[in-house]
Amino acid sequence: MFYNLNFLAVSKMATDDYVGFTFFVGCMAMLAASVFFFFSMSTFDKKWRLSILVSGLITFIAAVHYWYMRDYWGAYGESPTFFRYVDWILTVPLMCVEFFLILKVAGAKKSLMWRLIFLSVVMLVTGYIGEAVNRDNAWLWGLISGIAYFIIAYDIWFGQAKKLALSAGGSVLSAHKALCWFVLVGWAIYPLGYMAGTPGWYDGLNGLSMDVIYNIGDAINKIGFGLVIYNLAVQQSND
Repeated sequence: MFYNLNFLAVSKMATDDYVGFTFFVGCMAMLAASVFFFFSMSTFDKKWRLSILVSGLITFIAAVHYWYMRDYWGAYGESPTFFRYVDWILTVPLMCVEFFLILKVAGAKKSLMWRLIFLSVVMLVTGYIGEAVNRDNAWLWGLISGIAYFIIAYDIWFGQAKKLALSAGGSVLSAHKALCWFVLVGWAIYPLGYMAGTPGWYDGLNGLSMDVIYNIGDAINKIGFGLVIYNLAVQQSND
């Protein structure tokens, strides 16, 4: 009996292939973070286990997709745009869920969670259209995507989410502020990568590698998000 061993095949990586290197390192880093989050769940109070579980799911989903993206890059030398957006359409809404989970102690309602999820989906779907489907109008789709992003940023910095964080105070407020900075600064890497990979008035950025920008941004944002939640759970469990 013969078995298909294609899943064991590993494409050769050049020593100067920085894109492939960041795909591989990103995969390993997020897989390690997932193991850490999953194994630490049992050490926290029950009310924080779901938040830690979501953190682990975010990095685990990303690690799986990064494994496929690394192989795709190695085989074709092309940006794995489809796999990347599938990853984001699953993980970014989960990152929005984290805001709801930490603000539940202050009375956050599910309407806040669904609003953030909806805006994140709009941001990602329009971004994908501009980057992969209708590149001639990439600036327009990027603008719509950017508007959705700024509404998310406004909501968490000045809107209902901020009011809930202020009412919760203490470590919840500190964690909320840290997550807000990740959205404002960390997520800003993605529009930069988008502009580096699509035509428009920003053509001067096309010399940058959007994959390296995305890969570094993903690792920082997804692992960083989880570590903020982990630190909050530690502080709350020790109180």
